[in-house]
Amino acid sequence: MSVKDHAVIDIFCGVGGLTHGFVLEGLNVAAGFDADESCRFPFEHNNWHSNFVCKRIEDIAASEIQQLYPKDSIRILVGCAPCQPFSKYAKKRLDRTGKWKLVERFADLICEVDPDIVSMENVPTLVSHRGGTIYRSFVSKLTDHGYHVTPYPAVYCPDYGIPQRRTRLVLFASKFGEIKLPPATHTSQQYTTVRQAIGHLPPIAAGEKWPADPLHSAAGLSELNLQRIRASKPGGTWRDWDRELIPECFLKESGTGYVSVYGRMEWDSLAPTITTECFGYGSGRFGHPEQDRAISLREAALLQTFPLDYSFVEPGKTYHFKRVGRHIGNAVPVELARIIARGIQNHLATAHD
Repeated sequence: MSVKDHAVIDIFCGVGGLTHGFVLEGLNVAAGFDADESCRFPFEHNNWHSNFVCKRIEDIAASEIQQLYPKDSIRILVGCAPCQPFSKYAKKRLDRTGKWKLVERFADLICEVDPDIVSMENVPTLVSHRGGTIYRSFVSKLTDHGYHVTPYPAVYCPDYGIPQRRTRLVLFASKFGEIKLPPATHTSQQYTTVRQAIGHLPPIAAGEKWPADPLHSAAGLSELNLQRIRASKPGGTWRDWDRELIPECFLKESGTGYVSVYGRMEWDSLAPTITTECFGYGSGRFGHPEQDRAISLREAALLQTFPLDYSFVEPGKTYHFKRVGRHIGNAVPVELARIIARGIQNHLATAHD
């Protein structure tokens, strides 16, 4: 069966990281659904022939998805529900918002749509969140609906060429049998480094934008934070600073948990996990290895393995810096998406006649 006989729908598509990986692997992504209208341009512009539908998952009817699949196609439904409620970095208030219920709704929607193949990507801590009840319920619903469920609870992204210390849960489900994740493409000696990912970009200062690429733009820094980053060593911590630069709260016993903020990356090592706050020097180890600033939006996108020419902003339009940064941090790394797509392709080549 040829690629044209398959169709993919991406739920929680965002700016298209997951979709783009599937597109690059030659799969037809018919549409992506997301509740944020500002994702429309990057999703549609970069993913040829894929339509963006702005709708919350709670408001999506199964029939709306079913009619997007071509007749007699192998129907593939993929998605990454917002992971913040399950992340170890999450605030407790995120759990109280009920966003974790989106995973439950995704499971129900899968059973209502009844696609042939499913993939879900999320953080590994989903498996243990609320005592594991959410994850077990998700798996049980799919198993009871006739799916062969194959979870990979700890996929280490550097093993697939992604230059981040990032571990993800990847779950497959198929009506045709077990789906296997492709083997690692990189050994620890071959991991893609920060230098390899972003070292070719021109230097800019904090608060500056490179004229030839509006996304190569870095957040401004206060005078105090400029002093702090100048005192920061690649791979070091705020403990390297002089006493007067250290916030008082960090010096208290309760401040020991702040070790992962105000850090610089190292050129010849992996980046930290790129998050929704990746453009902020004080939000993690997001300081540039040698320039006195946090990484730019373009650098964040490259560390998320988006292609250099991936457009997040409509040409000539102004954009909200933090919103674009959040979109990039929320995305599934494109190279991880390609691995997921290959797993599905390999499965179809052997499991479906």
